[in-house]
Amino acid sequence: MGRKEYLIDTNVAIEYIGEALPEKALSMIDDIIDGQFCISVINKIELLGFAGITDDEEIKFQELINAADVIELDEDIVNSTIEIRKQYKTKLPDAIIAATALVNELTIITRNTKDFEKIEGLEVLIPCDF
Repeated sequence: MGRKEYLIDTNVAIEYIGEALPEKALSMIDDIIDGQFCISVINKIELLGFAGITDDEEIKFQELINAADVIELDEDIVNSTIEIRKQYKTKLPDAIIAATALVNELTIITRNTKDFEKIEGLEVLIPCDF
């Protein structure tokens, strides 16, 4: 299995499906999705557990999830999550997503800069900066 480079965060997945990102960002995410990308099990839960999701949105989210490598929790991610929560006081879902990226050497594509930028060693791409 080759190295996966990107973890797409929930907010970017929602904006991508809704075509609410700038054209350049949509194009870059298209290229990433056509290749190999990941989401955390937390992103899957957030996408499919979103209140008020329409049937059409659920189908599109499920297609995106099916195309992704969904990374489940393992002991390394759990331990990294604990350290992130202690050091940065990050909310649990964001800490799990950050730990998933760190453990798997992934760059997070997100608009949630507030919670992720402060975490040392975590690479963050902001789609509007593409």
